[in-house]
Amino acid sequence: MEYVYAALLLHNAGKEVTEDTITAILESAGVEVDAVRVKALTASLEGIDISEAIEKAAFAAPTAAAAPAAAASEAPAAAAEEAAAEETEEEAEESGMEGLGALFG
Repeated sequence: MEYVYAALLLHNAGKEVTEDTITAILESAGVEVDAVRVKALTASLEGIDISEAIEKAAFAAPTAAAAPAAAASEAPAAAAEEAAAEETEEEAEESGMEGLGALFG
């Protein structure tokens, strides 16, 4: 993750995202740099407009969050059954504890 952070920091500062600049940032932060990961990151960022990618990701996030909500609404019966089973287990534990309490005063 720190490799991506370094690239974003460089982009935000208006600096060129290169293997050398990413390596310099990571080393200054005390991170043990893996040259292969740096090379892979810079290769994957070639031809990518980072500002545009960030903007697209920001707009995609609300849509992605709606998908789990839709899936959750499809199974309310299963959730209700699980809740009922948990309540039954808790009641059994509580009644058992009451019996133990009677033993010890």
